[in-house]
Amino acid sequence: MPVKVIAMQGDLGAAGQPFAHHYSVCVGAGRACEGLRADWQAQLCRAHRECGFEYVRFHGLLTDDMHVCYRDESGALRYSWQYVDSLFDALLAMGVRPFVEFGFCPAVLAGGTRTQFWWQGRVDPPADLDAWADLVGAACRHWVARYGAEEVRRWYFEIWNEPDLNAFWNGTRSQYFALYAASARAVKAADPALRVGGPATSNFVPDDRFDGEVEDTSRQLTAFAEDLDALDWHGVWIEEFLAYCAAHHLPVDFVSAHPYPTDWALDGHGNTCKRTRKRRSLEEDVEWLRQAVARSAYPRAELCLTEWSSSPSSRDCSHDELPAACYIADAALSVNENIRCLSYWTFTDIFEELGGGHLPFHGGFGLFNFNGIPKPAYHVYRMMHRLGDTLLYRTGDCIITRKDGQLRAMAWNYSDAQPKAVPMCAFPDHDAAARVLADGTPALLTLDLRGLRPCQTVLVEQLDEAHGDAAALWRQMGAPENLTPDQTRALRQAAGATGRTVLRADDRGVLQAELSLPPWAVVLLQSL
Repeated sequence: MPVKVIAMQGDLGAAGQPFAHHYSVCVGAGRACEGLRADWQAQLCRAHRECGFEYVRFHGLLTDDMHVCYRDESGALRYSWQYVDSLFDALLAMGVRPFVEFGFCPAVLAGGTRTQFWWQGRVDPPADLDAWADLVGAACRHWVARYGAEEVRRWYFEIWNEPDLNAFWNGTRSQYFALYAASARAVKAADPALRVGGPATSNFVPDDRFDGEVEDTSRQLTAFAEDLDALDWHGVWIEEFLAYCAAHHLPVDFVSAHPYPTDWALDGHGNTCKRTRKRRSLEEDVEWLRQAVARSAYPRAELCLTEWSSSPSSRDCSHDELPAACYIADAALSVNENIRCLSYWTFTDIFEELGGGHLPFHGGFGLFNFNGIPKPAYHVYRMMHRLGDTLLYRTGDCIITRKDGQLRAMAWNYSDAQPKAVPMCAFPDHDAAARVLADGTPALLTLDLRGLRPCQTVLVEQLDEAHGDAAALWRQMGAPENLTPDQTRALRQAAGATGRTVLRADDRGVLQAELSLPPWAVVLLQSL
């Protein structure tokens, strides 16, 4: 079988350029009420410690299961912050800040009865925007009083989630813009230094017909050319949102969007007929967003990609598997400049949009499965967090950085036979994973690293199908639906057993070596 060559060469003493860990800034979670669980909090604490996540973003902060908003006996609106305080206290105690998403609507404020998800988030616009704005303002004032203005000014306040999808916003674009106006003014009235933004719209689309007042961009783009890569893709509602805010003198501290690499925006059931865009679509989406913001009235607004993954489905088996982890490294490390955060959706399979998953590995979004077992994607985030803050070298398959004078580098073997982002259609079930893994091509990683100390050792950590991939062992077990304690222990052990190799520089501080990378493998190099 042909072997491709990945060349990693660089000098640790080179000047380099700043390298920001945008992928470690924020991570997603399902909904606020799930965050009151002890196992959810334990997983987030570990993800913060080992992957560096600084913020967590979730839906449902104001929904009825958080018991925030009610009417007293006189019919007056009252607010209770007990559940929210319990959650935010726990987050801040572990060193994680909330990336606040204001949505969905409490039942007492909703202008209708339409709901979404198993947990029935209200997706109708508020019946009374003044009442909604009072709730938003009261929440911000409460947090400033409880945690202090200096702390809360470091948070982000995002207005709603994916209002371009009728599934999440049973209203028009104009109604969303009015909601943003009322919300942003309420946030700034509580403290002008608080950061507010939006529109948090869904994946990019290739045609203006999907930008209408009531158009639902979640439907598949079957009317378009089969070659998705030939189309010009752009963000939904972004330019219109920025123009509206400028015309109405509204604050926009950050612009948010969700650049999933697919031609579809919403699927919870693992429907495999959907199509995936090309491998490097994220780079193009970020560049489009950068230019759109630069030419707007808000050129200094931060760019926050507040949801991103290999697909927008919580029943996509690829999320559990090694190729998706390799895709994360390939895509996340291809973009660095001009964005504040690329927030992976999500850190945990404790995620109940469709209710609980029925299998230990059911294609959930999480970096951890329900049992807290790390998936290959988790290891990639842990590895990326170990990278330094100075970029020395980057190609499409590897990166070299410096951290406190030490080497921190990664390489990955993304299959050349796979020109697209890892498609869920390749993973209709976990049995297909072995075929996808086998389709990849081995790679030879050649190292020519200079500027190390004489005879300095370099630790090489390798993630592949045989090292650190718990889903592979689960398949070998026969894919049991309910794990025994012994099976859980074995899977935890397999998940932690990444490969370890030690290399050594020569007496000139030069390391020249060759490493074999199986298909879809990812490696981290750290000088000791």
